[in-house]
Amino acid sequence: MSDRLAILTDGLLHESAAKTGHGVMRYGTRDVGCVVDAVHAGRRAVDVAPFCDHPAPVVADVPAARELGADVLLVGVAPMGGRLTPQWRAMLLEAIGLGMHIEAGLHTTLADDPELAEAARAQGVQLRDLRAAPADLDVPLGREVPIPARVVHSVGSDCAIGKMTVTLELDRAARRRDLASVFIATGQTGVAITGWGMAVDHVVSDYVAGAADRLVREGAQRGDLLWLEGQGSLFHQAYSGVTLGLLHGSSADALVVCHRAGATTVGDNARTPLPALAEIARAYEQATAWVRPAPVAAIALNTAVLDEEQAREACRQAEAETGVVADDVVRFGADRVLDAVLAAVR
Repeated sequence: MSDRLAILTDGLLHESAAKTGHGVMRYGTRDVGCVVDAVHAGRRAVDVAPFCDHPAPVVADVPAARELGADVLLVGVAPMGGRLTPQWRAMLLEAIGLGMHIEAGLHTTLADDPELAEAARAQGVQLRDLRAAPADLDVPLGREVPIPARVVHSVGSDCAIGKMTVTLELDRAARRRDLASVFIATGQTGVAITGWGMAVDHVVSDYVAGAADRLVREGAQRGDLLWLEGQGSLFHQAYSGVTLGLLHGSSADALVVCHRAGATTVGDNARTPLPALAEIARAYEQATAWVRPAPVAAIALNTAVLDEEQAREACRQAEAETGVVADDVVRFGADRVLDAVLAAVR
């Protein structure tokens, strides 16, 4: 695909809500021409959100993006609830009018929206729904039908703490060692990065486990070390169902628990306390064992809010508490966690 992307972040480039945009810029292979964000216009993406590590210019509006040669407008924000806002609708219609394709991972299905669909038809452009799910999903086959690969599943204490990032970093580190490693996307951002996978939060609940099973079987056709991206958290009231479906459908061989260092409550609901990290790890081992046992091989800490010495101490404390390797794979590299995982899935 020879797209030149304009990534719409609409004032949120500096926030984690723009994780789709950040992920595509950091890990994707498509050409990113610019970011559309009036709040940060005139700067570079890397200077606003350093994690994205991309020098794309930030422009104020869609016409400016088109002038820079962008032919696809990608919605780079993953809002809670995933719905198309009136402001974004206007910007998408403007982009369509300028002959740009639209790509989005919203729960609002662009192709089912009469106004957007008619505008796209009239202009001869595509509406690409990253969350669209296959119509023929079913329940999982289970490990009675063997999977010819090792499956590692990232799980977490909360949402939006870096499960996708951890999984991508481990896949990248494994491929540097010439391992036949495959990242399996289970969310819209991952699908935008890799061009395949499935946004399982858009799947009918009965088929989430079947979706996970299908994904790892497709992944096994691409490699023999599979990194299945986690979603949600067992401890988050809103999204625990998706988490459990992935956990049971994947029949993983090992788990990596992702956790924000120092977090004691769910991020968007401070009234929901989190257990101690060791209890979180045990809970995931217990939950997966209802279907198929798998050990927690390592802890991946997000230490972004700590300085370097605090981050190293947090890793040491996590190791002492859980008895497994703990590290920040973005800050300190993925090798220690990767070594622990490989030892667990031999």
